[in-house]
Amino acid sequence: MSEALVSPPEKALIEDCVHCGFCLPACPTYRSWGLEADSPRGRIDLMKGLAEGAIALDESVVTHFDQCLGCMACLTACPSGVRYDLLIESTRAQIETQVKRSPFERALRAMIFAIFPYPQRLLRLAPLMNLATALRLQRVVPGGALLQKIDIRAASRPLPECTSAQGPARARVGLLAGCVQRVMFPGVNAATVRVLSAEGCDVIVPERAGCCGALSLHSGRAAEAKAFARALIVQFEDAQVDAVIVNVAGCGSAMKQYAELFADEPEWAARARAFSAKVRDVSEFLADIEPRAERKPIEATVAYHDACHLAHAQRVRQEPRDLLCGIPGLKLVEIPDGDQCCGSAGTYNLLEPASAREIGLRKVANVLATGAGIVASGNPGCSMQMQALLRERGANVQIVHPIELVDAAINGRRIGQP
Repeated sequence: MSEALVSPPEKALIEDCVHCGFCLPACPTYRSWGLEADSPRGRIDLMKGLAEGAIALDESVVTHFDQCLGCMACLTACPSGVRYDLLIESTRAQIETQVKRSPFERALRAMIFAIFPYPQRLLRLAPLMNLATALRLQRVVPGGALLQKIDIRAASRPLPECTSAQGPARARVGLLAGCVQRVMFPGVNAATVRVLSAEGCDVIVPERAGCCGALSLHSGRAAEAKAFARALIVQFEDAQVDAVIVNVAGCGSAMKQYAELFADEPEWAARARAFSAKVRDVSEFLADIEPRAERKPIEATVAYHDACHLAHAQRVRQEPRDLLCGIPGLKLVEIPDGDQCCGSAGTYNLLEPASAREIGLRKVANVLATGAGIVASGNPGCSMQMQALLRERGANVQIVHPIELVDAAINGRRIGQP
């Protein structure tokens, strides 16, 4: 994408920040280092300096933006409604078009974005990832937190393009199968289809629906994100569904943002708005319909983890909790300091592994403080990050998606079963 096509952060959005400091304790990197430049307020000051020509976009300034997780905890904390999400995304787009990174950085980013948005490519790497996992190489290879045993057979099995509702149909919904979710956690998608069907929905999984563009959007690769988004919009338009269901927090956040992403493209703006208006996290959708399927008891203590792009970006907090509390016998407990990020943050644990680990260790210490044997997390990156660090600690804690617990309660399936 040419530099001319990338808009800098809007001056009005920058000026919305009144420097009150409410964002400081909410920011994981400020908690880690206590540096003003590594807080949302400080980063906005840097954006202002860049806009006014007072500072240059040099390596030091870029580092402060790179070290931001994009967790959006500052959106929740800010009393002035500052749109830090739009500010950091447009700033990162400027960086990606104006800054020449080191050869290593360019190669690492090229590898990430050549693999993770493409499930078939990721699936082809699964045997190597399984071998690395078997050899316990998580601590010695880049991105080791992403290494876990992949059920290649389940990941290779496509979901039915159409699954009929059990009983009278009350909605026709589409499901985004996703990229990392599809390969690393195929059981989550299968559980989502079963639950939606049991609750009276015809479920459509468009065969050619690919990446939603979330990883690209959150990393400043705006043109790439738009290309993925356009293709996805077309696929779900053709499916003619009442709602587009997503079970990944980061994907849902990006998909709900398509209207803003295409605001300056008249030929796509209306289509993007119509698409975004239909997007629902699976817990959000199920909270809006009367439960139909009987839940069988699950005697377990479950800690619920607020994935950042679900709680802060989408403001979906209570719905997953209500869904879990609807399961007889299940005891739901809160994680101390639960609003804090786990350190995964999309590609962050690949690009900033030391910071991701520091933040992640704080999270798993709080998870262990709950005494829960199960953690429910609505985002695959969070699940992989926490599971890797819990494994390091020798902790026997299982991490599952909330929809897997609902599926187990409705269908009597083993938790985590594909």
